[in-house]
Amino acid sequence: TADKLIARLKPLVEALKIGPGCMRGQEENEMGPVVSDTHQKKVLGYIDKGESEGAKLVVDGRKLRVPGYDAGYYVGGTLFDHVTPEMTIWREEIFGPVLGIVRAADYDSALELVNSHEFGNGSAVFTSNGHTAREFVHDVQAGMVGVNVPVPVPMAFHSFGGWKRSVFGALNV
Repeated sequence: TADKLIARLKPLVEALKIGPGCMRGQEENEMGPVVSDTHQKKVLGYIDKGESEGAKLVVDGRKLRVPGYDAGYYVGGTLFDHVTPEMTIWREEIFGPVLGIVRAADYDSALELVNSHEFGNGSAVFTSNGHTAREFVHDVQAGMVGVNVPVPVPMAFHSFGGWKRSVFGALNV
């Protein structure tokens, strides 16, 4: 159930190691700062918007401070529950450490949520049912598809631009 997933995710999101990513001795960091002051404000604005639109804020990453790096553009891991398709944080790509849980009644409803979205960068299913895994891989409309793995993002040296409106760059025609 979603409640069990939230209970397992919450401590992981809270423990996300965020700090400088390009300095010797900082290899344990899992995420560095976002790219600019403008982008930091944009991500923080999405968190504000999610909260004001009624999503349940489970982990709030807005107040993250990295000692010794006060001028860095850091955003802490953030987790929302009860996100709905009408909310901005569902409709728009955030590009920050923000995860939103959208609850669906069944497999078909969940697949329709993914396939009806205007973006199609990546999607994943977590299941112990082989039939469900095969159906999802066949039916989902997303560029990167994972089974029992988080969004399967390729290494940086691989070219990828997504599907639907997630397409970006000169290599996508």
